[in-house]
Amino acid sequence: MTGFKYAFSNKRGLLPLKKEQHKDSVKTEKSMAQKQWYKGAVIYQVYPRSFQDSNNDGIGDLKGIINRIDYIKSLGVDAIWISPFFKSPMKDFGYDISDYRDIDPLFGNLADFDELIAQAHQRDIKIIIDQVLSHTSDQHQWFIDSREDLTNDKADWYVWADAKEDGTAPNNWLSIFGGGAWQWEPRRGQYYLHNFFTEQPDLNFHNPDVRQAVLDNVEFWLKKGVDGFRLDAINFCYHDALLRDNPAKPKEKRQGRGFSEDNPYAFQYHYYNNTQPENIEFMRDIRTLLNKYPGTVSLGEISSEDSLATMAEYTQGGDKLHMGYSFELLTDDYSSEYIRNTVTTLEERMTEGWPCWAFSNHDVERVASRWSETGEVNPAQCKMLTALLASLRGSVCMYQGEELGLGEASVAFEDLQDPYGITFWPNFKGRDGCRTPMPWENRDNSQPNAHNAGFSEVKPWLPVDQQHKLQAVAEQENDANSILNAYREFMAWRKNQPVLLEGDIEFIQTAEPILAFYRTLNEEKMLCVFNLSGAKAELAIDIVVEKEHSALSHYNAQLNNKTLTVEPFGSYYANCS
Repeated sequence: MTGFKYAFSNKRGLLPLKKEQHKDSVKTEKSMAQKQWYKGAVIYQVYPRSFQDSNNDGIGDLKGIINRIDYIKSLGVDAIWISPFFKSPMKDFGYDISDYRDIDPLFGNLADFDELIAQAHQRDIKIIIDQVLSHTSDQHQWFIDSREDLTNDKADWYVWADAKEDGTAPNNWLSIFGGGAWQWEPRRGQYYLHNFFTEQPDLNFHNPDVRQAVLDNVEFWLKKGVDGFRLDAINFCYHDALLRDNPAKPKEKRQGRGFSEDNPYAFQYHYYNNTQPENIEFMRDIRTLLNKYPGTVSLGEISSEDSLATMAEYTQGGDKLHMGYSFELLTDDYSSEYIRNTVTTLEERMTEGWPCWAFSNHDVERVASRWSETGEVNPAQCKMLTALLASLRGSVCMYQGEELGLGEASVAFEDLQDPYGITFWPNFKGRDGCRTPMPWENRDNSQPNAHNAGFSEVKPWLPVDQQHKLQAVAEQENDANSILNAYREFMAWRKNQPVLLEGDIEFIQTAEPILAFYRTLNEEKMLCVFNLSGAKAELAIDIVVEKEHSALSHYNAQLNNKTLTVEPFGSYYANCS
Protein backbone atom coordinates (compact mmCIF):
# COMPACT_ATOMS: atom_id res chain seq x y z
CA MET A 1 0.00 0.00 0.00
CA THR A 2 2.31 2.72 -1.23
CA GLY A 3 1.66 6.34 -0.40
CA PHE A 4 0.87 5.72 3.29
CA LYS A 5 2.88 6.16 6.44
CA TYR A 6 2.21 3.55 9.10
CA ALA A 7 1.66 3.46 12.84
CA PHE A 8 2.31 0.32 14.90
CA SER A 9 -0.55 -1.38 16.75
CA ASN A 10 0.13 -4.28 19.13
CA LYS A 11 -3.18 -5.89 18.17
CA ARG A 12 -3.43 -5.42 14.48
CA GLY A 13 0.10 -4.82 13.18
CA LEU A 14 0.75 -1.97 10.75
CA LEU A 15 -2.19 0.29 10.06
CA PRO A 16 -2.46 3.26 7.70
CA LEU A 17 -2.29 6.58 9.52
CA LYS A 18 -5.28 8.83 9.37
CA LYS A 19 -4.77 12.14 7.59
CA GLU A 20 -4.47 14.00 10.88
CA GLN A 21 -1.98 11.46 12.22
CA HIS A 22 0.08 11.73 9.06
CA LYS A 23 0.29 15.51 9.47
CA ASP A 24 1.40 15.06 13.07
CA SER A 25 4.05 12.55 11.99
CA VAL A 26 5.41 14.93 9.37
CA LYS A 27 5.46 17.75 11.92
CA THR A 28 7.36 15.54 14.37
CA GLU A 29 9.93 14.61 11.73
CA LYS A 30 10.39 18.25 10.76
CA SER A 31 10.65 19.24 14.41
CA MET A 32 13.35 16.64 15.04
CA ALA A 33 15.26 17.77 11.95
CA GLN A 34 14.97 21.38 13.10
CA LYS A 35 16.36 20.50 16.52
CA GLN A 36 19.34 18.77 14.95
CA TRP A 37 20.03 21.17 12.07
CA TYR A 38 23.39 22.14 13.53
CA LYS A 39 24.86 18.67 13.18
CA GLY A 40 27.22 18.80 10.25
CA ALA A 41 26.25 22.41 9.54
CA VAL A 42 28.61 24.80 7.78
CA ILE A 43 28.64 28.09 9.70
CA TYR A 44 30.01 31.10 7.81
CA GLN A 45 31.59 33.67 10.11
CA VAL A 46 31.02 37.29 9.15
CA TYR A 47 33.20 39.93 10.76
CA PRO A 48 30.80 42.83 10.09
CA ARG A 49 33.35 45.66 10.25
CA SER A 50 35.11 44.15 7.24
CA PHE A 51 32.39 42.49 5.17
CA GLN A 52 30.57 45.26 3.27
CA ASP A 53 30.18 48.98 3.90
CA SER A 54 26.72 50.17 2.79
CA ASN A 55 26.82 53.80 3.94
CA ASN A 56 30.39 54.77 3.01
CA ASP A 57 31.88 55.45 6.40
CA GLY A 58 34.68 52.93 5.85
CA ILE A 59 33.18 50.35 8.20
CA GLY A 60 31.04 47.35 7.28
CA ASP A 61 27.51 47.11 8.65
CA LEU A 62 24.34 45.05 8.86
CA LYS A 63 22.90 46.45 5.62
CA GLY A 64 26.14 45.45 3.96
CA ILE A 65 25.51 41.84 5.03
CA ILE A 66 21.95 42.09 3.68
CA ASN A 67 23.29 43.41 0.36
CA ARG A 68 25.59 40.39 0.09
CA ILE A 69 23.17 37.77 1.43
CA ASP A 70 22.73 36.12 -1.98
CA TYR A 71 26.49 35.69 -2.23
CA ILE A 72 26.48 33.93 1.14
CA LYS A 73 23.58 31.76 -0.05
CA SER A 74 25.64 30.79 -3.11
CA LEU A 75 28.28 29.28 -0.83
CA GLY A 76 25.88 26.56 0.29
CA VAL A 77 26.33 27.31 3.99
CA ASP A 78 23.70 26.58 6.62
CA ALA A 79 24.18 29.50 8.99
CA ILE A 80 25.87 32.87 9.41
CA TRP A 81 27.72 33.66 12.63
CA ILE A 82 27.97 37.41 13.00
CA SER A 83 30.68 38.83 15.26
CA PRO A 84 29.50 41.52 17.74
CA PHE A 85 27.53 44.49 16.41
CA PHE A 86 26.21 45.71 19.77
CA LYS A 87 26.64 49.18 21.20
CA SER A 88 30.27 49.53 22.22
CA PRO A 89 33.14 52.00 22.68
CA MET A 90 35.02 49.63 20.32
CA LYS A 91 38.13 49.29 22.49
CA ASP A 92 38.09 45.62 21.42
CA PHE A 93 36.05 46.19 18.28
CA GLY A 94 32.71 45.13 19.70
CA TYR A 95 33.78 42.53 22.23
CA ASP A 96 33.44 45.27 24.87
CA ILE A 97 29.69 45.76 25.06
CA SER A 98 28.05 48.77 26.68
CA ASP A 99 24.45 47.81 25.78
CA TYR A 100 23.57 44.19 25.08
CA ARG A 101 20.15 45.06 23.66
CA ASP A 102 21.03 47.70 21.09
CA ILE A 103 22.96 47.96 17.82
CA ASP A 104 25.95 50.25 17.62
CA PRO A 105 25.20 53.07 15.15
CA LEU A 106 28.34 52.03 13.23
CA PHE A 107 26.48 48.87 12.20
CA GLY A 108 22.92 50.17 11.88
CA ASN A 109 19.90 49.71 14.10
CA LEU A 110 17.45 47.11 15.36
CA ALA A 111 15.28 47.48 12.26
CA ASP A 112 18.30 46.55 10.13
CA PHE A 113 18.84 43.47 12.25
CA ASP A 114 15.18 42.45 11.90
CA GLU A 115 15.55 42.80 8.13
CA LEU A 116 18.70 40.69 8.16
CA ILE A 117 16.93 37.93 10.08
CA ALA A 118 14.02 38.02 7.63
CA GLN A 119 16.22 37.99 4.52
CA ALA A 120 18.36 35.13 5.86
CA HIS A 121 15.38 33.03 6.88
CA GLN A 122 13.76 33.53 3.46
CA ARG A 123 16.86 31.86 2.05
CA ASP A 124 16.85 29.07 4.64
CA ILE A 125 19.96 30.46 6.33
CA LYS A 126 20.17 30.45 10.13
CA ILE A 127 21.52 33.43 12.07
CA ILE A 128 23.94 32.89 14.96
CA ILE A 129 25.16 35.92 16.89
CA ASP A 130 28.01 36.42 19.33
CA GLN A 131 27.25 36.77 23.00
CA VAL A 132 30.04 38.11 25.20
CA LEU A 133 28.88 37.08 28.65
CA SER A 134 31.94 36.97 30.90
CA HIS A 135 32.70 40.70 30.77
CA THR A 136 31.24 44.03 29.69
CA SER A 137 32.62 47.37 28.60
CA ASP A 138 33.68 49.74 31.35
CA GLN A 139 31.09 52.06 29.78
CA HIS A 140 28.22 49.70 30.57
CA GLN A 141 25.81 51.26 33.04
CA TRP A 142 26.25 48.28 35.34
CA PHE A 143 29.94 49.02 35.73
CA ILE A 144 29.47 52.79 35.94
CA ASP A 145 27.18 52.17 38.92
CA SER A 146 29.30 49.40 40.43
CA ARG A 147 32.52 51.40 40.58
CA GLU A 148 31.00 54.32 42.51
CA ASP A 149 31.11 52.83 46.01
CA LEU A 150 30.77 49.64 48.06
CA THR A 151 27.05 49.98 48.81
CA ASN A 152 25.23 50.65 45.52
CA ASP A 153 22.80 48.19 43.92
CA LYS A 154 25.47 46.94 41.49
CA ALA A 155 28.35 46.93 44.00
CA ASP A 156 28.77 43.14 43.79
CA TRP A 157 28.12 42.77 40.04
CA TYR A 158 31.80 42.78 39.09
CA VAL A 159 34.88 41.09 40.54
CA TRP A 160 36.26 43.52 43.11
CA ALA A 161 39.03 42.82 45.61
CA ASP A 162 41.10 44.72 48.15
CA ALA A 163 44.76 45.45 47.57
CA LYS A 164 47.42 43.53 49.44
CA GLU A 165 49.02 45.26 52.41
CA ASP A 166 51.70 46.73 50.15
CA GLY A 167 49.11 48.07 47.71
CA THR A 168 49.77 45.53 44.98
CA ALA A 169 47.12 43.51 43.13
CA PRO A 170 45.13 40.81 44.97
CA ASN A 171 46.94 37.96 43.20
CA ASN A 172 49.18 37.12 40.26
CA TRP A 173 46.51 36.68 37.56
CA LEU A 174 47.44 38.04 34.13
CA SER A 175 45.46 39.53 31.27
CA ILE A 176 45.58 37.65 27.98
CA PHE A 177 46.19 41.01 26.27
CA GLY A 178 49.29 41.82 28.32
CA GLY A 179 50.12 42.81 31.89
CA GLY A 180 48.26 42.17 35.11
CA ALA A 181 44.57 41.29 35.20
CA TRP A 182 43.73 43.81 37.94
CA GLN A 183 43.03 47.53 37.61
CA TRP A 184 42.87 49.99 40.52
CA GLU A 185 39.65 51.97 40.90
CA PRO A 186 40.07 54.98 43.26
CA ARG A 187 36.33 55.55 43.72
CA ARG A 188 36.00 52.25 45.58
CA GLY A 189 39.59 51.92 46.71
CA GLN A 190 39.67 48.42 45.21
CA TYR A 191 40.94 46.53 42.21
CA TYR A 192 38.64 45.05 39.56
CA LEU A 193 39.40 41.97 37.46
CA HIS A 194 39.80 42.11 33.67
CA ASN A 195 40.91 38.91 31.95
CA PHE A 196 41.15 40.84 28.67
CA PHE A 197 41.62 44.60 28.14
CA THR A 198 41.45 47.03 31.07
CA GLU A 199 38.23 48.39 29.52
CA GLN A 200 36.59 44.94 29.81
CA PRO A 201 35.78 44.35 33.51
CA ASP A 202 34.72 40.83 34.44
CA LEU A 203 31.23 40.22 35.76
CA ASN A 204 30.78 38.40 39.07
CA PHE A 205 28.83 35.27 38.17
CA HIS A 206 28.85 34.16 41.80
CA ASN A 207 26.05 36.73 42.16
CA PRO A 208 22.71 35.14 41.09
CA ASP A 209 21.36 38.55 40.05
CA VAL A 210 24.17 38.83 37.50
CA ARG A 211 23.43 35.40 36.08
CA GLN A 212 19.75 36.22 35.66
CA ALA A 213 20.43 39.62 34.09
CA VAL A 214 22.81 37.98 31.59
CA LEU A 215 20.24 35.32 30.69
CA ASP A 216 17.59 38.02 30.25
CA ASN A 217 19.85 39.74 27.71
CA VAL A 218 20.30 36.46 25.85
CA GLU A 219 16.54 35.94 25.75
CA PHE A 220 16.06 39.39 24.23
CA TRP A 221 17.73 38.11 21.05
CA LEU A 222 15.90 34.78 21.16
CA LYS A 223 12.66 36.74 21.03
CA LYS A 224 14.08 38.57 18.02
CA GLY A 225 14.28 35.25 16.20
CA VAL A 226 17.97 34.35 16.23
CA ASP A 227 18.77 30.68 15.71
CA GLY A 228 21.69 30.42 18.09
CA PHE A 229 24.66 31.94 19.84
CA ARG A 230 28.40 31.71 19.59
CA LEU A 231 29.38 32.20 23.23
CA ASP A 232 32.64 34.10 23.46
CA ALA A 233 35.19 32.91 26.06
CA ILE A 234 32.40 31.01 27.77
CA ASN A 235 34.72 29.25 30.22
CA PHE A 236 35.74 32.65 31.66
CA CYS A 237 32.42 33.41 33.35
CA TYR A 238 33.47 32.24 36.81
CA HIS A 239 36.62 32.98 38.78
CA ASP A 240 37.99 31.25 41.86
CA ALA A 241 36.16 32.86 44.79
CA LEU A 242 39.26 32.48 46.99
CA LEU A 243 41.39 34.39 44.44
CA ARG A 244 44.21 31.85 44.65
CA ASP A 245 47.41 32.51 42.68
CA ASN A 246 47.92 30.65 39.42
CA PRO A 247 51.00 28.38 39.52
CA ALA A 248 53.95 29.03 37.22
CA LYS A 249 54.27 27.03 33.99
CA PRO A 250 57.68 25.63 32.99
CA LYS A 251 59.19 27.25 29.93
CA GLU A 252 59.08 24.04 27.90
CA LYS A 253 55.31 23.77 28.42
CA ARG A 254 54.40 27.29 27.36
CA GLN A 255 52.20 27.35 24.30
CA GLY A 256 49.76 29.80 22.79
CA ARG A 257 46.12 29.31 21.91
CA GLY A 258 45.05 32.73 20.72
CA PHE A 259 48.22 34.27 22.17
CA SER A 260 51.95 33.89 21.55
CA GLU A 261 54.47 32.04 23.72
CA ASP A 262 56.31 35.26 24.54
CA ASN A 263 53.15 36.70 26.10
CA PRO A 264 53.47 36.48 29.93
CA TYR A 265 50.01 34.93 29.90
CA ALA A 266 51.71 31.75 28.67
CA PHE A 267 53.87 31.67 31.80
CA GLN A 268 51.04 30.45 34.09
CA TYR A 269 48.68 27.53 34.46
CA HIS A 270 45.29 29.25 34.38
CA TYR A 271 43.66 27.09 37.00
CA TYR A 272 41.87 29.81 38.92
CA ASN A 273 40.96 32.73 36.67
CA ASN A 274 38.70 30.64 34.39
CA THR A 275 37.09 27.22 33.84
CA GLN A 276 35.72 26.90 37.37
CA PRO A 277 33.38 24.06 38.43
CA GLU A 278 30.50 26.47 39.03
CA ASN A 279 30.42 27.25 35.32
CA ILE A 280 28.83 23.87 34.59
CA GLU A 281 25.56 24.90 36.22
CA PHE A 282 25.52 28.10 34.20
CA MET A 283 25.87 26.01 31.02
CA ARG A 284 22.73 24.19 32.15
CA ASP A 285 20.95 27.50 32.68
CA ILE A 286 21.78 28.52 29.11
CA ARG A 287 20.50 25.20 27.74
CA THR A 288 17.29 25.45 29.77
CA LEU A 289 16.65 28.86 28.25
CA LEU A 290 17.39 27.69 24.70
CA ASN A 291 15.07 24.72 25.16
CA LYS A 292 12.20 27.21 25.38
CA TYR A 293 13.00 28.18 21.78
CA PRO A 294 13.10 24.91 19.79
CA GLY A 295 15.76 24.70 17.12
CA THR A 296 18.09 27.25 18.71
CA VAL A 297 21.65 26.21 19.44
CA SER A 298 24.72 27.21 21.45
CA LEU A 299 28.34 27.11 20.30
CA GLY A 300 30.81 27.73 23.09
CA GLU A 301 34.28 29.14 22.43
CA ILE A 302 36.60 27.41 24.88
CA SER A 303 40.23 28.19 25.68
CA SER A 304 41.42 26.42 28.81
CA GLU A 305 44.46 24.50 30.01
CA ASP A 306 42.89 21.41 28.41
CA SER A 307 40.44 22.80 25.88
CA LEU A 308 39.48 19.39 24.48
CA ALA A 309 38.55 18.09 27.93
CA THR A 310 36.55 21.25 28.63
CA MET A 311 34.76 20.95 25.26
CA ALA A 312 33.71 17.43 26.20
CA GLU A 313 32.63 18.45 29.70
CA TYR A 314 30.58 21.42 28.51
CA THR A 315 28.69 19.44 25.84
CA GLN A 316 28.00 16.14 27.58
CA GLY A 317 24.68 14.95 28.95
CA GLY A 318 22.41 16.82 26.55
CA ASP A 319 21.76 19.51 29.17
CA LYS A 320 24.58 21.96 28.50
CA LEU A 321 26.02 23.41 25.27
CA HIS A 322 25.08 21.96 21.89
CA MET A 323 28.57 22.42 20.44
CA GLY A 324 32.09 23.18 21.60
CA TYR A 325 34.65 25.20 19.69
CA SER A 326 38.34 25.65 20.51
CA PHE A 327 41.64 26.93 19.16
CA GLU A 328 43.15 23.46 18.85
CA LEU A 329 43.26 23.53 15.03
CA LEU A 330 44.07 27.24 14.87
CA THR A 331 47.72 26.49 15.58
CA ASP A 332 50.93 26.51 13.56
CA ASP A 333 51.24 22.71 13.71
CA TYR A 334 49.98 21.38 10.39
CA SER A 335 51.21 17.79 10.58
CA SER A 336 48.86 14.90 9.95
CA GLU A 337 49.97 13.51 13.32
CA TYR A 338 48.86 16.65 15.14
CA ILE A 339 45.49 16.87 13.39
CA ARG A 340 44.87 13.15 13.87
CA ASN A 341 45.83 13.21 17.55
CA THR A 342 43.79 16.35 18.24
CA VAL A 343 40.60 15.03 16.69
CA THR A 344 41.10 11.52 18.12
CA THR A 345 41.62 12.93 21.62
CA LEU A 346 38.39 14.88 21.39
CA GLU A 347 36.54 11.86 20.01
CA GLU A 348 37.69 9.78 22.98
CA ARG A 349 36.52 12.41 25.44
CA MET A 350 33.43 13.82 23.74
CA THR A 351 31.25 10.73 23.76
CA GLU A 352 27.96 12.64 23.91
CA GLY A 353 28.52 16.18 22.68
CA TRP A 354 29.05 17.60 19.22
CA PRO A 355 32.28 19.23 18.04
CA CYS A 356 32.74 22.24 15.80
CA TRP A 357 36.03 22.74 13.97
CA ALA A 358 37.71 25.74 12.36
CA PHE A 359 41.02 26.48 10.66
CA SER A 360 40.62 30.30 10.67
CA ASN A 361 38.78 33.05 12.52
CA HIS A 362 39.04 36.74 13.37
CA ASP A 363 41.69 36.15 16.06
CA VAL A 364 44.41 34.17 14.26
CA GLU A 365 46.56 34.30 11.14
CA ARG A 366 44.62 33.10 8.11
CA VAL A 367 45.14 29.41 7.40
CA ALA A 368 46.15 29.96 3.76
CA SER A 369 49.28 31.66 5.10
CA ARG A 370 49.68 29.91 8.44
CA TRP A 371 49.85 26.43 6.93
CA SER A 372 51.52 27.40 3.66
CA GLU A 373 54.83 25.66 2.94
CA THR A 374 56.22 28.71 1.17
CA GLY A 375 54.36 31.58 2.84
CA GLU A 376 52.44 32.12 -0.40
CA VAL A 377 48.83 31.14 -0.98
CA ASN A 378 48.59 27.84 -2.88
CA PRO A 379 45.16 27.40 -4.54
CA ALA A 380 45.41 23.60 -4.51
CA GLN A 381 46.15 23.61 -0.80
CA CYS A 382 43.23 25.95 -0.10
CA LYS A 383 40.84 23.63 -1.94
CA MET A 384 42.18 20.63 -0.04
CA LEU A 385 41.91 22.39 3.35
CA THR A 386 38.25 23.24 2.72
CA ALA A 387 37.56 19.60 1.93
CA LEU A 388 39.51 18.38 4.96
CA LEU A 389 37.81 20.72 7.42
CA ALA A 390 34.36 19.89 6.08
CA SER A 391 35.08 16.14 6.25
CA LEU A 392 35.88 15.94 9.96
CA ARG A 393 33.12 14.75 12.27
CA GLY A 394 31.30 17.79 13.55
CA SER A 395 30.10 21.16 12.40
CA VAL A 396 32.31 23.62 10.57
CA CYS A 397 33.11 27.30 11.05
CA MET A 398 34.42 28.94 7.87
CA TYR A 399 35.74 32.50 8.21
CA GLN A 400 34.84 35.09 5.58
CA GLY A 401 37.39 35.07 2.77
CA GLU A 402 38.42 31.49 3.47
CA GLU A 403 36.32 30.49 0.47
CA LEU A 404 38.53 32.80 -1.63
CA GLY A 405 41.79 31.42 -0.25
CA LEU A 406 42.77 34.77 1.25
CA GLY A 407 46.14 34.83 2.97
CA GLU A 408 47.15 36.98 5.91
CA ALA A 409 47.16 40.64 4.89
CA SER A 410 50.22 42.78 5.38
CA VAL A 411 49.36 45.74 7.62
CA ALA A 412 51.95 48.42 8.32
CA PHE A 413 52.48 49.44 11.93
CA GLU A 414 51.06 52.91 11.26
CA ASP A 415 47.83 51.31 9.96
CA LEU A 416 47.32 48.95 12.91
CA GLN A 417 44.06 49.27 14.81
CA ASP A 418 44.32 46.30 17.18
CA PRO A 419 45.72 47.33 20.60
CA TYR A 420 46.82 43.72 21.08
CA GLY A 421 49.12 43.96 18.05
CA ILE A 422 50.37 47.43 18.95
CA THR A 423 51.35 46.17 22.42
CA PHE A 424 53.27 43.11 21.21
CA TRP A 425 54.73 44.51 17.96
CA PRO A 426 56.89 43.39 16.20
CA ASN A 427 57.02 39.80 17.53
CA PHE A 428 53.24 39.53 17.35
CA LYS A 429 51.46 41.77 14.87
CA GLY A 430 47.99 41.36 16.31
CA ARG A 431 44.77 40.40 14.61
CA ASP A 432 44.42 43.07 11.94
CA GLY A 433 46.01 40.90 9.24
CA CYS A 434 43.00 38.57 9.23
CA ARG A 435 40.45 41.39 9.60
CA THR A 436 41.10 43.49 6.49
CA PRO A 437 38.13 44.24 4.19
CA MET A 438 36.54 41.56 2.07
CA PRO A 439 37.62 41.95 -1.58
CA TRP A 440 34.62 41.98 -3.90
CA GLU A 441 36.14 43.50 -7.04
CA ASN A 442 39.57 44.00 -8.58
CA ARG A 443 40.77 47.60 -8.93
CA ASP A 444 41.02 47.08 -12.70
CA ASN A 445 37.31 46.35 -12.95
CA SER A 446 34.87 49.01 -14.07
CA GLN A 447 32.83 49.25 -10.86
CA PRO A 448 32.91 52.76 -9.37
CA ASN A 449 34.11 51.68 -5.92
CA ALA A 450 36.61 49.10 -7.12
CA HIS A 451 39.54 51.11 -5.76
CA ASN A 452 38.68 49.68 -2.32
CA ALA A 453 37.89 46.26 -3.76
CA GLY A 454 34.16 47.02 -3.74
CA PHE A 455 34.11 47.17 0.06
CA SER A 456 33.62 50.94 0.40
CA GLU A 457 33.81 54.16 -1.62
CA VAL A 458 35.89 55.79 1.12
CA LYS A 459 39.06 54.81 2.94
CA PRO A 460 38.31 51.62 4.92
CA TRP A 461 39.08 51.25 8.62
CA LEU A 462 41.88 48.86 7.60
CA PRO A 463 43.63 48.95 4.23
CA VAL A 464 42.64 46.51 1.50
CA ASP A 465 45.45 44.08 0.81
CA GLN A 466 46.79 44.37 -2.75
CA GLN A 467 47.08 40.60 -3.17
CA HIS A 468 43.49 40.18 -1.97
CA LYS A 469 42.25 42.29 -4.90
CA LEU A 470 43.63 39.68 -7.27
CA GLN A 471 41.58 37.07 -5.40
CA ALA A 472 38.37 39.15 -5.30
CA VAL A 473 34.97 37.53 -5.69
CA ALA A 474 34.50 39.09 -9.14
CA GLU A 475 37.85 37.66 -10.25
CA GLN A 476 36.90 34.13 -9.18
CA GLU A 477 33.21 34.03 -10.11
CA ASN A 478 33.72 33.12 -13.77
CA ASP A 479 36.79 30.95 -13.31
CA ALA A 480 35.68 27.34 -13.23
CA ASN A 481 38.93 26.34 -11.52
CA SER A 482 38.90 29.04 -8.86
CA ILE A 483 39.11 28.39 -5.14
CA LEU A 484 35.66 29.97 -4.75
CA ASN A 485 33.96 27.67 -7.24
CA ALA A 486 35.73 24.61 -5.86
CA TYR A 487 34.37 25.63 -2.44
CA ARG A 488 30.83 25.89 -3.80
CA GLU A 489 31.13 22.60 -5.65
CA PHE A 490 32.38 20.77 -2.58
CA MET A 491 29.73 22.18 -0.24
CA ALA A 492 26.95 21.28 -2.69
CA TRP A 493 28.28 17.72 -2.93
CA ARG A 494 28.74 17.43 0.84
CA LYS A 495 25.10 18.31 1.51
CA ASN A 496 24.13 15.06 -0.22
CA GLN A 497 26.56 12.92 1.79
CA PRO A 498 24.86 12.09 5.13
CA VAL A 499 27.93 10.08 6.12
CA LEU A 500 29.97 13.31 6.13
CA LEU A 501 27.29 15.27 7.96
CA GLU A 502 26.68 12.94 10.89
CA GLY A 503 28.78 9.81 10.51
CA ASP A 504 31.39 8.49 12.91
CA ILE A 505 35.09 8.96 12.25
CA GLU A 506 37.94 6.46 12.47
CA PHE A 507 41.49 7.50 11.64
CA ILE A 508 43.95 5.33 9.74
CA GLN A 509 47.52 5.41 11.06
CA THR A 510 49.49 6.98 8.24
CA ALA A 511 52.92 8.50 7.75
CA GLU A 512 53.40 12.15 6.90
CA PRO A 513 52.11 13.88 4.85
CA ILE A 514 49.01 11.71 4.40
CA LEU A 515 45.95 12.13 6.64
CA ALA A 516 43.28 9.48 6.18
CA PHE A 517 40.13 8.33 7.93
CA TYR A 518 36.85 6.52 7.45
CA ARG A 519 33.47 8.12 7.98
CA THR A 520 30.69 5.62 8.67
CA LEU A 521 26.92 5.94 9.03
CA ASN A 522 24.69 2.87 9.27
CA GLU A 523 25.88 0.63 6.43
CA GLU A 524 27.73 3.35 4.51
CA LYS A 525 31.49 3.71 4.77
CA MET A 526 33.53 6.43 3.07
CA LEU A 527 37.31 6.65 2.85
CA CYS A 528 38.72 10.20 2.98
CA VAL A 529 42.39 10.79 2.16
CA PHE A 530 44.33 14.08 2.08
CA ASN A 531 47.87 14.89 1.01
CA LEU A 532 48.98 17.78 3.22
CA SER A 533 52.11 18.49 1.21
CA GLY A 534 53.17 19.95 -2.11
CA ALA A 535 54.80 16.67 -3.15
CA LYS A 536 53.20 13.52 -4.51
CA ALA A 537 52.50 10.87 -1.84
CA GLU A 538 51.34 7.25 -1.76
CA LEU A 539 49.18 5.22 0.59
CA ALA A 540 48.75 1.44 0.57
CA ILE A 541 45.08 0.56 1.11
CA ASP A 542 43.34 -2.79 1.20
CA ILE A 543 39.69 -2.03 0.60
CA VAL A 544 36.97 -2.85 -1.88
CA VAL A 545 36.06 0.42 -3.60
CA GLU A 546 32.37 0.68 -4.46
CA LYS A 547 32.33 4.24 -5.78
CA GLU A 548 35.00 6.87 -6.31
CA HIS A 549 33.83 10.49 -6.09
CA SER A 550 36.21 11.58 -8.83
CA ALA A 551 34.04 14.38 -10.23
CA LEU A 552 35.14 16.77 -7.48
CA SER A 553 37.56 19.41 -8.74
CA HIS A 554 39.88 19.00 -5.76
CA TYR A 555 39.99 15.23 -6.35
CA ASN A 556 43.52 14.44 -7.53
CA ALA A 557 44.38 10.83 -6.78
CA GLN A 558 44.54 7.46 -8.49
CA LEU A 559 44.10 3.98 -7.07
CA ASN A 560 46.11 1.23 -8.78
CA ASN A 561 46.77 -2.26 -7.37
CA LYS A 562 45.94 -1.23 -3.80
CA THR A 563 48.29 1.75 -3.95
CA LEU A 564 46.67 5.16 -3.82
CA THR A 565 48.79 7.88 -5.41
CA VAL A 566 47.75 11.34 -4.24
CA GLU A 567 48.96 14.38 -6.11
CA PRO A 568 50.29 17.44 -4.26
CA PHE A 569 47.53 18.76 -1.98
CA GLY A 570 45.19 16.19 -3.49
CA SER A 571 42.14 14.57 -1.92
CA TYR A 572 40.39 11.26 -2.42
CA TYR A 573 36.88 10.12 -1.51
CA ALA A 574 35.49 6.65 -2.07
CA ASN A 575 32.64 4.58 -0.72
CA CYS A 576 34.08 1.26 0.26
CA SER A 577 33.64 -1.94 2.21
